[in-house]
Amino acid sequence: MGVNDPIADMLTRIRNANRNKDKEVDVLLSKINKEICRVLKESGYIKGYEVKRDSQKKHHILRIYLKYTETRERVVCDVQRVSKLGRRIYGGSSSIPKVLNGFGVAILSTSKGIMTDKQAMALKVGGEILCNVW
Repeated sequence: MGVNDPIADMLTRIRNANRNKDKEVDVLLSKINKEICRVLKESGYIKGYEVKRDSQKKHHILRIYLKYTETRERVVCDVQRVSKLGRRIYGGSSSIPKVLNGFGVAILSTSKGIMTDKQAMALKVGGEILCNVW
């Protein structure tokens, strides 16, 4: 059986791997997951990501390399899915809520692509609030 919400699945895998202090985590490859990883890398929350071919299941996976400080502290404290399949949450360019008073970022799906809340406010675009990261 497939995953109904690939974004929630990816965020849960990142959260669990981060709590275990794993170096990397594999998630299902989708365009939106890849774009969220791009935003996480640009924001400094992960080291990087790459597309791999799963030899056993014959499909592509997205390998995410998690980031930690020199003292082995987590860079990502938590990730939270905001907009869900059953209840979509949208925010206008002026009404995007701040995550932890600006210490975290909200990742949005806008008409100009996946971006952070700060980028969306600068471009004056709103969209669906996918998740919060801090």
